[in-house]
Amino acid sequence: MTEEIGFEVRINHPYDKALELTIDALKAEGFGVLTSIDVRETMKEKLDIDFRPYSILGACNPHLAHRVLSQDATAGLVLPCNVTVEEDSDNSATVRIANPQVILGTGSLSENDEIKAVSEEAYGFLERVVEALATA
Repeated sequence: MTEEIGFEVRINHPYDKALELTIDALKAEGFGVLTSIDVRETMKEKLDIDFRPYSILGACNPHLAHRVLSQDATAGLVLPCNVTVEEDSDNSATVRIANPQVILGTGSLSENDEIKAVSEEAYGFLERVVEALATA
């Protein structure tokens, strides 16, 4: 298990295209996007601050979520898996994906073998998402 909080990949596409590619790569690995927060829009609306294009996606693989929540309902506190997409200054984008092994490896969740197995499986799926984005 890696201790890094998440994966990070830089995409040589503008923000909007990177967001689209990220959602498509997640779908290819069985993840849907349950929530999407436009941080730029929220900062403008709530604080009247101009912020770079930045989105937080709540990604979920329903099969994996069901397995985890069937083991321990407190796992819902760390679901869905957060994914961020942000615009870089050179018209590219950076994508970050939470590491499920770290997120599901906290507290009493770390003591459950089934949750550990799910986190390893999710890690593999998300690793492939990052690989797909790296070559996009």
